[in-house]
Amino acid sequence: MSRTDAPTDAMRTPPPPRDEEARLRELGYQPVLARRMNGFGNFAISFSVISILSGCMTLYGFGLGTGGPAVMMWGWAGVGLFVLCVGLALAEVTSAYPTSGALYYMADRLGGRRWGWYTGWLNLLGLLGAIAGIDYGAALFTGAFLNLQWGFVPTPGSTFVIFLVILLLHAVLNLFGVHLVSLLNSLSVWWHLIGVAVIVGALAFVPERHQSVEFVFTEFVNDTGWANPFYVAAIGLLLAQYTFSGYDASAHLSEETSNASVTAAKGIVRAIWVSWIAGFALLAGLTFAIQDYAATQNSATGVPPAQILLDALGSGGASALLLVVIVAQLFCGNAEVAAASRMVFAFSRDNALPGSALWRKVSARTQTPVPAVWLAVAVAALLAVPSLYSATAYGAVTAINVIGITPAYAIPIYLRLRAGRRFVPGPWNLGRWSKPIGWTAVVWVALVTVLFCLPQKSPVNVDTMNYAVIALAVVLVLASIWWYVARRSYGTPTAYGSAREEAEISEGIV
Repeated sequence: MSRTDAPTDAMRTPPPPRDEEARLRELGYQPVLARRMNGFGNFAISFSVISILSGCMTLYGFGLGTGGPAVMMWGWAGVGLFVLCVGLALAEVTSAYPTSGALYYMADRLGGRRWGWYTGWLNLLGLLGAIAGIDYGAALFTGAFLNLQWGFVPTPGSTFVIFLVILLLHAVLNLFGVHLVSLLNSLSVWWHLIGVAVIVGALAFVPERHQSVEFVFTEFVNDTGWANPFYVAAIGLLLAQYTFSGYDASAHLSEETSNASVTAAKGIVRAIWVSWIAGFALLAGLTFAIQDYAATQNSATGVPPAQILLDALGSGGASALLLVVIVAQLFCGNAEVAAASRMVFAFSRDNALPGSALWRKVSARTQTPVPAVWLAVAVAALLAVPSLYSATAYGAVTAINVIGITPAYAIPIYLRLRAGRRFVPGPWNLGRWSKPIGWTAVVWVALVTVLFCLPQKSPVNVDTMNYAVIALAVVLVLASIWWYVARRSYGTPTAYGSAREEAEISEGIV
């Protein structure tokens, strides 16, 4: 080997993994959470939170009337591409700042305290809305399963009780520590992928009749009451955009992940593109298998995909595959509780929440933020209460998730672009593609944020109003008011090690 060859080969040798605990101290925090999650587990938590068997299946009925098959299929393809841009740009910033605080910490570092403050509140709203949306969706599917098996007739009250039971289950599972959470998420990946393959395979080969390719990719259906087809198609993108959310979970679990500066960034990107491909197959399989469009929309089960399975496979096959979907949704909700509780813990660690001294406490036995877990599920339960009174409330809950969490993704990306050379990339970065991908992500997020504040049904009244915009306004107002109370105590540290910081961290471990 020549001397000129040696440096080239050395450059190709991957750098050794960072000392992530030392890096965390550089970012200002003393490690208190157990770093027991590997790269696959980190990818698995974002993949589980995205959960195509939760988002696609739960909002499929919404899609049937809001643009129909054409918007569902092409919307999925288009939204997935733009979300991949958001994920790539966010992964780059995550690599530089691998902390549980994730989005708000990035915004604070790149833009200042107020940027971090409002990003944190938006992120928290989105994460808590996601728990409510995912677990309420699982309750709806559980009611449909009980209807198929035993003739149980789901009501808003009974569905809410099932929802509370599911929330309790997820709280308890999250109290056992991150090792169990990681194990369940790893199982979730295979459950989702095999489950999609089984569902699509059954719907492809068992039914005697299928819809045409033309129907699946060009049929436009508008049951919204709005006359403008472009408006309806834009609103119909909620199905895909809602499903493609929650991938910041990889960032929130970075303090519990080995080599997080690389693996958390990779986890975000992999979760998106794998979900993109598998979700397209799932939507196509369901849509080709529709036997009666109107009957599917008005299913007695209350869940249109359940009617598709019932018509195509019979009650036995439908019940079996519904169980596959329900278990996947349970995996999804469990992963989302883990991500949201870490956000509560991190935000409280920086004194941003009322009662922060309680919510940042960590169990000495399991190294889990126990109070944060209970707060996350309690707020999620409150967010779903309107579903007892309004048939459109579930759509509002999903929109709360989208318009809360999606802007929170774009803020650190925008601030990273604004920072220019002041931003020091981590070991995983986009290089020369950083600016074009970043600006694409920011523009896309601005667009969908406006879209999902708009009413989804016409005429607009108490039952059809999009309450997500009210929830967003309330959170921003409360965050502004609380800023003047907590602005002196709130702040991310510049480096760990001061006596005050050590005392505060010690008080947080119980």
